[in-house]
Amino acid sequence: MVPVTCIVSASDGEAVPGLRRSDFRMYDDGIAQPIAYFDASTQPASVALVIDASPSVLPDSDQMKEAADALVDSLAPLDQAALVDFSAHTYLLEPFSDNRVAMRRAVERIDVRALFGDTGGSNIYEAVYLAAEKLFAGRTGRKAIVLLTDGQDSGLGLTLDPRSESPHPGDENRLTFDDVVRALASQDIQVFAVSTENRPRIMTQAWLAANADTSFISPNVLALGIPAYTDYLAELVRRAGGQLYFLNESSTVAGTFQQIAEKIRAEYTLGFYPSRAGGVSAAPGWHSLRVEVVGHVGVTASHRAAYYVARPSSP
Repeated sequence: MVPVTCIVSASDGEAVPGLRRSDFRMYDDGIAQPIAYFDASTQPASVALVIDASPSVLPDSDQMKEAADALVDSLAPLDQAALVDFSAHTYLLEPFSDNRVAMRRAVERIDVRALFGDTGGSNIYEAVYLAAEKLFAGRTGRKAIVLLTDGQDSGLGLTLDPRSESPHPGDENRLTFDDVVRALASQDIQVFAVSTENRPRIMTQAWLAANADTSFISPNVLALGIPAYTDYLAELVRRAGGQLYFLNESSTVAGTFQQIAEKIRAEYTLGFYPSRAGGVSAAPGWHSLRVEVVGHVGVTASHRAAYYVARPSSP
């Protein structure tokens, strides 16, 4: 079964609860699929906070810790949370648990100055990859990463040339952006990315939704006033599912993270068994996903853009 977690939002951005299986339509490579599984956010969620503690975020570090506390306070009682911070390397401060006191103590331990000696830049996407591969291994139910960062990654060599997302010739073993997305997609982990930078003027939620069917990675975005590092955060969210926020545009930090927690609480999980004409299984590689909500005007469903079928292992 392919699980697909969806956030359904009204035109004002608020989560839409109370929908039923019959309100959804699901498409795999444009082919309608019967919905074999439906869960209206009854299962507890696993939420990993992945927090940038590199020198570039020092001016925002106190606000980021306040944001982390606000999210912990807003989670449902049975939800489990974990905490990771990173600079050049990635550090697990608290594994998954529902112990809110331990989580708050872990948030207090985040110290950007203590990582000044962790030289080598800010490896944002490596931290997300490690969280997906190590923290979420074997976990079931709804899963989300809340990423707080300025978006300025040092590790993957990303540019607005789409070829930079894939393996470099002669360096195929190096982590790539495609690897990060595949790790998230394979476990249906949604990403709520919160940037400490200012929102580019054109990058409204309406603009993001209108362009959600195609990659944001293009040299043309510079002419739109979108920095490459912010563009990649938007692309990560587009492909994994979730939402992009900007810390500085909310009147209160707590308000932003309460909204994220509300979105996580109102998630829907749909599941289907991929099939083609004649009962042929889906071929190895990426397959596009589309979920529609019918009978409700002005609502949109946010979800991962695709799922990945691995090639069978050689005997």
